[in-house]
Amino acid sequence: MKPRVSLQDSALRNGNFSLRIDPVRSEDAGLYEAWVKYNSEVHTCHVELGVVTVTLSPPSPVVENELLLMVCNSSYRASLVETCWFHNGHPTSRTFCSLPGALSILRPAMSDAGSWRCQLRYSDNEIISVTYNLQILGFDGPANPVVYAAAGSAAH
Repeated sequence: MKPRVSLQDSALRNGNFSLRIDPVRSEDAGLYEAWVKYNSEVHTCHVELGVVTVTLSPPSPVVENELLLMVCNSSYRASLVETCWFHNGHPTSRTFCSLPGALSILRPAMSDAGSWRCQLRYSDNEIISVTYNLQILGFDGPANPVVYAAAGSAAH
């Protein structure tokens, strides 16, 4: 996993033997075990890393007015009951809940850019969520794109 994995050597003296993974990949999901020997004692720690992915179809960049499919998946092992999508932190007309976890936007607009939160609910009532920042390529200007500028000045 090198060079994505690091230990904070300076924190080891204070008893912090945290592992940092950056960036996390889907294949990193699973059980991690740490062994720390201090004097004659051995301490162990088990941590399970779950990974949630958001994939776009077609992949980035997303172009305004072209069909977009966003899919949210998790490494969690229970049965998925429901997937909900929220735009910019609150329910909107685009809030969508369904089973398979896909959100389709037929004609994405510049207003669809921003923070999308995927919330997964499982059969054991575990709720997992992840935020994805959606960027859209398009024209974000006036409805009538006519700009007037004085001769000799700059136009933006």
